[in-house]
Amino acid sequence: MEENFKMIAKTFFGFEEILAKELQLLGAQEVEKGVRMVSFKGDKGFMYKANLSLRTALKILKPIYSFRANNEKALYKGISGVNWSKFLNANQTFVIDATVHSDYFNHSEFVSQKCKDAIVDQFRERTGQRPSIDKVYPDLRINIHIGKDQVSVALDTSGNSLHQRGYRTATNIAPINEVLAAGILLLSGWEGQSHFLDPMCGSGTFLTEAAMIACNIPANINRREFAFEKWKDWDNELFETIVDSLMKKTKEFHFTIKGFDKAPSAVNKAKDNIRNANLEDYISVSEGNFFDSEKEVQGQLHMVFNPPYDERLDIQMEGFYKNIGDTLKQSYPGTNAWFITGNLDALKFVGLRPSRKIKLFNGSIEARLVKYEIYEGSKRTKFQNEESK
Repeated sequence: MEENFKMIAKTFFGFEEILAKELQLLGAQEVEKGVRMVSFKGDKGFMYKANLSLRTALKILKPIYSFRANNEKALYKGISGVNWSKFLNANQTFVIDATVHSDYFNHSEFVSQKCKDAIVDQFRERTGQRPSIDKVYPDLRINIHIGKDQVSVALDTSGNSLHQRGYRTATNIAPINEVLAAGILLLSGWEGQSHFLDPMCGSGTFLTEAAMIACNIPANINRREFAFEKWKDWDNELFETIVDSLMKKTKEFHFTIKGFDKAPSAVNKAKDNIRNANLEDYISVSEGNFFDSEKEVQGQLHMVFNPPYDERLDIQMEGFYKNIGDTLKQSYPGTNAWFITGNLDALKFVGLRPSRKIKLFNGSIEARLVKYEIYEGSKRTKFQNEESK
């Protein structure tokens, strides 16, 4: 039987809690939250499953060795202490990603170079041949993390960041990262329990991620490849078994998922991406201006969107955000509306009091995810009705 080993799932600031929950639901063991990461244990099959399924992970690393080093000689010696032929052949390629938070080492490029020398020298001494570097399609991606004098060596199981789901070929201006979109949806409590609307849908990322959550479709089922597929211990049969078992757990969705956008080009891109994800049966997209719209469905509506803010597009902020508040208040009764913005001042102009505010980062921009609860009738009436029951 495959042995369990430790893994680390990297994520965005603010998503640690939901990533830990995802891992627990998936069956991970010894789940522990850190900063922008969650560690856990599982076997090789679980490593495949985690890469396929996790919506809020950016990367999954498999730690293989750690040691202390406070100079380049100790670093070289420590990396030489790993038997690299277990993971790599002399005719294969590799690349090193280094992250450094240390007074002893201040350049990640230098660290990468030193580690590369140690690996190459080990092969040359043992075989007379050496593996080469390939930064684009390496056979093995090695992750080196140095904090103070502690060096952690890990294998990157994912390859390209897991936000690259494989369905998005067309993007709009400033598209939202797929992992960020999925995390926002999960933070908003979206599980497919009502109608869903993104009234500024851009290239359709929220719509696609919302449908995948609602139908329990694995986040990375459309992805072309993972780094572990080039590993020496790659087990294609096990991988296919896990894909089949995950696909058997998908479910039907009995509400509507709808998006609209003012720009015809955005609507076309959204339709392309939704088609790539095989989700046309669940999502409809049309051209339309949120500020001229009104709620089209009976019952509760779950709304999530990413309005433009001044880092990205040239709009008149005060009027734009006031329009958001007015449209919600006047045209969307019975709606839980969530949106993310990097313009913290603009929130004042919405004119509604948010019931929740969550600090997130969109790239390097500090942002807020806010929730507005729009009641049927006035809020006072709602509470009076509840009290009289």
